[in-house]
Amino acid sequence: MRLVDAARQLYEDLRAQRLRTLLTVLGITWGTVAVVVLLAFSVGLERQTIKRFHGLGDRIVILFGGRTTRPHSGFREGRSIRLRESDAAILARQIPDITAISPEYSSRTTPVRRGRSGVNPNITGVYPVYGDLRNVIPRRGGRWLNQRDLDERRRVAFIGDEVARVLFQDDDPVGEEIAIGSTPFTVIGVLQPKIQNSSYNSRDEDRVFIPATTHAAVFGSIYVANMVYRTTSPGLTKAVERQVYELLGKKYRFDPTDEDALQIWDTAEWEQMFSYLFIGFKVFFVIVGSLTLSVGGIGVANIMYIVIKERTHEIGIKRSIGATRRSILMQFLTESVLLIAFGAAVGIGLSFGIVRLMALAPIHEFVGTPVISVQVGLVTMTLLTLVAMLAGVFPARRAAALDPIECLRD
Repeated sequence: MRLVDAARQLYEDLRAQRLRTLLTVLGITWGTVAVVVLLAFSVGLERQTIKRFHGLGDRIVILFGGRTTRPHSGFREGRSIRLRESDAAILARQIPDITAISPEYSSRTTPVRRGRSGVNPNITGVYPVYGDLRNVIPRRGGRWLNQRDLDERRRVAFIGDEVARVLFQDDDPVGEEIAIGSTPFTVIGVLQPKIQNSSYNSRDEDRVFIPATTHAAVFGSIYVANMVYRTTSPGLTKAVERQVYELLGKKYRFDPTDEDALQIWDTAEWEQMFSYLFIGFKVFFVIVGSLTLSVGGIGVANIMYIVIKERTHEIGIKRSIGATRRSILMQFLTESVLLIAFGAAVGIGLSFGIVRLMALAPIHEFVGTPVISVQVGLVTMTLLTLVAMLAGVFPARRAAALDPIECLRD
C-alpha cells in the first residue's frame, strides 16, 4: 500500500509541474533509448564481424614464404624462401601440437569454361582437411574433396557459389564437366554461400578447389602459395610458430630468429584484437548513454527539490506526529524511483520498437542485426539504478533533514 500511496502522491505533485515533468521523463526516456540502442547495435556488429571472420576459418594459422633479412650459413640476406608441399608433412610429423595442416597451391592464369561461359578464378589445390580448416561447406547434393581424390589424383573440382552462378546459372553443377584450361574436370560440389570479409588470396566464392596432387600434376607446380594449419589450442600458436621457424630454418638454411624469412598470420590473435576493440566500443557507448541519462537524472532531482519545497508543511506535520527521518527519506526516494522507472519503461519500449524496425532494414550484411541481449539489459538496469539512487537520495536526504518546527512555521 505504501508504494501505491507514494505513486498517488507523486502523481498529484507532478500535475502541478506538467511541462517540467514531461521534459524530465523525456530525458530519462531518451537516455534509456540511447543506452539500449547503442549497445544493441554494438552487440549485433560484434556478432556479424565474428561471423564474417570465421568465414576465413576458425582459429587457423596461415603460413607464407618470405625473404631473409640476415645472412646465415654462407647465404646473403634477401634470399626468397619458397615452401613446398613436402614441408606440410615435415611440420605435421615433427610438431605434435599441429592438429591439421594443408598446403595450398594457387593459380590465377588459367581460364575455366563451360560451353560459352567462362571465368578466371583462383584455382586452388588443397588437401581434404582444408575444408574443415577454412569452413568450406558444400551445398546439399554435393561433397567436398576426399582422400581418394587426393591419392588417385582425380580430376574433380569443388567450385565457389559465384563461379557456379556464372558457369551454370540455374542448372545443378554437380556431376557436370568444366574445362580448366583444356583439361576436363567433374564438378563434385558447390560452396554453400557464406559471409567472408577477410581473405589472403581471393574469396572462396570465386575459387575452384581441386586436389593438391592433381594441381601439381596438371600445372607442374613445385612451390605452394601458402600453408594452413591449426594448433591444439590458441595459446600454443606462438610456441608452434617458433618450432616452425626452427624446422624450416634448418631445412632452408635461414636464421630461425629472422622473422621476415616467413610470414605468419594467426587469425586467433586477430580475433582477440577485435574482441578488445569491441569492448572499447561498448565502454564508449555506455559512457555516452550514461551522460544522457545523467541529464535526465538531474531533471528528476530538480523536480524532487521542487516537490519537497511545496510539501514542507506536510513534512512538518508527519514529523510532529511521529514519522521518522528514515520514513520521510524512503517516501521521497520511492517517488524518485517511480518517476525514473516510468521514463525507463517508456524508453525500453521505444528501444524494442527501434531495434525491431532496424532488424527489417537491409543492413545486416554490413552492421549485423541489433540484439537486446542479457548483457545489454544488465548494463541498462545498472545505469538506471545508479541514476535513480543519485537523483533520489540527495533530495530525499534534504527532506529527511528538515526541522519539523521550521516546517510547521513555514
